[in-house]
Parts: sequence; C-alpha cells; structure tokens
Amino acid sequence: MIDPSWQRVYGARIDDLHLPASQAGRRELMARYGTDGYFLLEQAHGPGAPGWLRELPAVQALRRIWIQQFYREVTGGRQEVRRREKLPGGDGLPPGRDCLISPYDLDARYSVKRDHGWGGYKVHFTETCDAPGAQAGASRDTGPAPAAGPGRGDRPNLLTGVATTEATVPDSAMLTPVHQQLEERHLLPGEHLAGSGYPSAELIIHAARVFGITLVSPLRLDNSTQARAGAGYDKAAFAFDFDARQATCPQGIASSAWTPCRQRQDEAIVVSWPATACAPCPARQLCTSSRRRQITIRPRELHEALASARTQQTSAQWKARYNARAGIEGTMRQATHVTGIRRARYLGLPKTQLEHNIAAAAINMIRMDAYWTGHPLDRTRSSHLARLDFTLTA
Repeated sequence: MIDPSWQRVYGARIDDLHLPASQAGRRELMARYGTDGYFLLEQAHGPGAPGWLRELPAVQALRRIWIQQFYREVTGGRQEVRRREKLPGGDGLPPGRDCLISPYDLDARYSVKRDHGWGGYKVHFTETCDAPGAQAGASRDTGPAPAAGPGRGDRPNLLTGVATTEATVPDSAMLTPVHQQLEERHLLPGEHLAGSGYPSAELIIHAARVFGITLVSPLRLDNSTQARAGAGYDKAAFAFDFDARQATCPQGIASSAWTPCRQRQDEAIVVSWPATACAPCPARQLCTSSRRRQITIRPRELHEALASARTQQTSAQWKARYNARAGIEGTMRQATHVTGIRRARYLGLPKTQLEHNIAAAAINMIRMDAYWTGHPLDRTRSSHLARLDFTLTA
C-alpha cells in the first residue's frame, strides 16, 4: 500500500523531526502530508478494505482532521491537495465548534473569551451566595435553615451545581440546562446572580415563567451611536405604543412605519420616522446623521423586559445586590489553585465532567470541614506579610 518514500518521510520519531529550513520546503512537505493522508483514507474506505477498518476511531479522527486541515480538488483525473485557509482568499475553514484541536481528545475545542484563549473545556459552577450572618440554605422547598452552631462563624457557601461543556459552547446556552439541573435536585434558587455572558431578554422571561427564578445579571446596554457617546437621543428616549403600533420621538413626532421582521432568526420590529419630519428637525444632530431615524426593537414582552432590566442595573440598590456574585470569583480561584482544574487530567468530556464534579465536592468538603472544626475560611484573601502581622498582633 505504501512505497519506500514513506520510510524517509515518516520513519523518524516525531521528537527527532526537523522541518525544512525554507518556506518552500515546508509547503512541499505539508502538501505531501495532505496527499498521503487522503491516500490512506482512500485505502481504508476502498472496496477491498474490511468494513470494520473505516469504523476505527483513529480512522474517523483522521478523516475529520484531514477535511478540517486540507482541501482536496480532483479535476480530470488529477488531484490537488492544499492547506485550507479562511475565506475570502482560501477554501474556508469549519466553524470553531467543529474543529478538532487534538487527535487524542476529540471533545476538546479551542475558544477565546475577551483576550484569553484556551483549548479544552468550560465549566459552570453554581454556588450559594448568602451574606455573612445570613441563614444559609433556606429555600422555598426546604424552608428556613437551622441556626449555626456556637463559635463556628458564618455558614459556608457551597457549590450546588456543576456543568461541563466544550469550550466553544456559549454561556447563554447553558443557563436553562443549569436551571434544569438545579430543579432536578430541588435546589432552585429564588434569585440567580449570573455573569454578563448568560442573560438575554428571552432567558429572563423563561427563567421567571418556567422556574420561578429572578435572574439578576447585567445585560448589554444599548449599542447605538447615541448611547455609546452618552449624548443625544438613544432608544430609551423614545416612547413606544405597541397597541397603536406607533412610536413617538423626544420632539413629539410620531413614527410613519412599524415593520415586524426577523433579524438573525429573531423577531424584531423596525420603527421609522418620515424624512420630511427628520430633515428640518432642529434636534436632528442629537438624533441621527441620516435622512431619517430608524430604530429596531424587540416584540413587546422582550422589549419591556430589556428596558426594565437595563433601568434597574444602573441603580445603586441593584449594584449592591449584584455585588454578592463576586464570591464566585474566589471559588473559581479555589477550584483552579487548590484542585487544579485549569488543566484537565483526563481525555474526553465525560471524564473531564467527572473531574469537575469531584473538584466541586472537594471544595465543599474543605469548607464544611473548616466550619465544623470552628476554623472558618477567610472570605477575603490576604498576603503572607499581612497574615504574619495578624499573627504577631494576636
């Protein structure tokens, strides 16, 4: 099936491999790899090969990786194999959620969040966040928790849910599964503080309607030019009458068009004002730079949920309420520095998920042990020098 040239190309151990010094030599070697890989796949899927051969995980992985990395074009009995490059100059790359990053772990994916990239998985922790001195553990299902024992300090906050996914799964896609997981365990909270990547208007309504949960999470603000500049008429400055299907601008001019549509598979409404009213308007510079103003809003229920949430999250009371979520950052540090979950010890999503559950159980045991033995853990971190000073003072 192979000729002696394969020994020259692939005979050396990978740790003894030396790439050609020139770029032309490297491109030639890469094309050789691509061609040989497709040759192996042809043989494995050929009529003379046993059926079980193509079903081997290694062969399936090779096929996925080669489709991902190389583009094969057959014309007039001749084939050309070249490395895939992104559009528009190349042949296009598969979406990140489908890209394999390791032949040994087919579940691992590469993802980027803000300016940090990583390959592997993502874990979502749910934790109680009772304030110091509060009666932790109370819920609508179990009623008030028993009082803390004498001399034990504040009740510890515990992890109540763990969800592990591929790294490319967005946070918003996991909010409902997390709530379903908590409901199955009779651990649903009345109020859920979540990061800014989780909420949307749809999820706020769904959490309240289906699970009875008040979702407290900062929503993305209006990203219009006026809102970003902090000057002029942003969306909140307009009044929308959904019954009359009409909106009114801050100058008292009624809209001329109310057009339901779909944008990115979501229902939306485009509201427009007449150019004859916008062009001579004395406040035009505060409103729009085009001939007329157009605003896109969501259907009534979603629009009102967005407006209400955005208004609330600017208040001091809401900010003080949301400050409790800061505790999960300490939990994430404890998980990475104490249990070491930043680096997966096992291959595959199921084993990694088990690892994350064991890590969460270990954190809960550490916290409960500190509570039961009367040595509660510090809720805030302090440096070694500060702790030394505390010891000497005592």
